[in-house]
Amino acid sequence: MCTVTDTSIYGDITKVDTTGASEETAKQDKLSVTGVAASHKMMSMDFNRVNKYKILINKVACANQIDPAIIGAIISRESRGGNALINGWGDNGNALGLMQVDKNYHTVVGDWDSVEHLQQGTEILTGMIKSIAAKFPTWTKEQQLKGGISAYNAGTINVRTYSSMDIGTTGNDYANDVTARAQWLKNNGY
Repeated sequence: MCTVTDTSIYGDITKVDTTGASEETAKQDKLSVTGVAASHKMMSMDFNRVNKYKILINKVACANQIDPAIIGAIISRESRGGNALINGWGDNGNALGLMQVDKNYHTVVGDWDSVEHLQQGTEILTGMIKSIAAKFPTWTKEQQLKGGISAYNAGTINVRTYSSMDIGTTGNDYANDVTARAQWLKNNGY
């Protein structure tokens, strides 16, 4: 069994700066707050659903040496812990599973809530982090981590500068929102 310290080769999510959810993202839940507070609220609402997969999340996190809180946060953002899916599908039938692997860019594997699906989504994520690290070798590990999270949503080509990496992502806040959700998870048992 690995520990969280074993899964930190991509940087420390608690040290990543974040502005949290945009107004557009917060409005999905009819929240009166935005930013980190909105991200934390949405993550807390999804916590029980995401937590059902904690054993699988930890297994995949250990295998890929990434913090399980990041995987949990992506599951919250992408599928609301599975709650936003219809028969495992989201994005108008274009993306499968908890981590929403897009069938237009990937050959999806496993059932929507399987370890195979989480492994595929996590491999896509870690591949994006590595691509951002190669593209921006002078960025800190934490900056590269955040850039990789942004690229998970919109591709590495979308990440041009650190300060504007979320422009063009869903809600123009993807990495900031996922980061804030992951930080909430770190404070709540992940």
